[in-house]
Amino acid sequence: MTNTNVKYRYLFAGGGTGGHLYPAIAVAQKIKELQPNCDIIFIGTKNKIEARVVPQMKFKFKSIWISGFSRQLNLKNLLFPIKLFVSMLQSLFICIKYKPHVAIGTGAYVSGPAMWGATFMGAKGVLLEQNTYPGLTNRLLEKKVVKIFLSFEESKKYFKDKEKLVVAGNPIRVDIVKTNKDEAKRSFGLDIAKKTLVIVGGSLGARTINESIKNNLKSLTEFGIDILWQTGELYFNTYSSLQNESIKVVKYFDDIALAYSAADLIIARAGATTIAEVAYLGLPVIFVPSPNVAANHQFKNAEVLKNVNASELIEDIKLNETIVEKVKILIFDDKQLAEFSNNIKNFSKPDAANLIAKEIIKLASII
Repeated sequence: MTNTNVKYRYLFAGGGTGGHLYPAIAVAQKIKELQPNCDIIFIGTKNKIEARVVPQMKFKFKSIWISGFSRQLNLKNLLFPIKLFVSMLQSLFICIKYKPHVAIGTGAYVSGPAMWGATFMGAKGVLLEQNTYPGLTNRLLEKKVVKIFLSFEESKKYFKDKEKLVVAGNPIRVDIVKTNKDEAKRSFGLDIAKKTLVIVGGSLGARTINESIKNNLKSLTEFGIDILWQTGELYFNTYSSLQNESIKVVKYFDDIALAYSAADLIIARAGATTIAEVAYLGLPVIFVPSPNVAANHQFKNAEVLKNVNASELIEDIKLNETIVEKVKILIFDDKQLAEFSNNIKNFSKPDAANLIAKEIIKLASII
């Protein structure tokens, strides 16, 4: 039974990339909507996307020292045990002060010490798993949590305790709303009379996509389209000088919904968050799965969509040689674009954030 006199406290741990961060923000926003008097804090690292975005979303933010462990030989790996130990202490001190009722981890490496600190202090642990193949951190944290919310049915086989698993879908932020296309184009300085190709390479950027766009810019713009190109933080300085009247280059979309609204066609990686967002809005997409992910899960995601005519798929290695032909055929084919839009909507689970938020609130109430 809910104790209405208690101000419930929720701790979210994760970040590094938008794919780990934005589902957490979506759930946090929904919890705040359902339980306005609650207190929410995020734990992340100070040099990643969460340090900028979380305060923008009006949530409290604390950073810890942890960083990822490189799979290649790297001198920085020698610091990992020290960083892990210090980050566990930092997380413990944060949790001693904050006393969360429920801690929610998104699977990024930063969620490891944060979730340990929270559950050590008695918080109920919950995990959000966005991908078909769960990350190492979530698999290691399985025993410490009471529920694991999955985006894909295929993820179940990677966890041992099936009773903890709930296939809820990938949470979408409440501010992901499609607006008038002409107004969205004008906001980016685009020509409303021309088709717009939007490039979404993720918060850090996608090297192959960026290189393929650069190599084929002249051919792409010759058939009369505008390009709204998000390079990502790592590549912006390399490509920003290519901007002109038909090509708008940005580091990052602070308002991704506005960029989506301007698009006639999108080129994007096939991360779970991107798929959830474009499916929710019903957008036509060419997916270019990253080859640098565990178990090639992005390709598997995109292949499912292509097989039901919900999107196009180009392998990363083939993008440079095929991008011009694919874009030229698709961006002027309104019938095909409409079919993509209609079919991809079938993969949307728009109630995911609401379902997960209600379950988390229920867990907090059992105290």
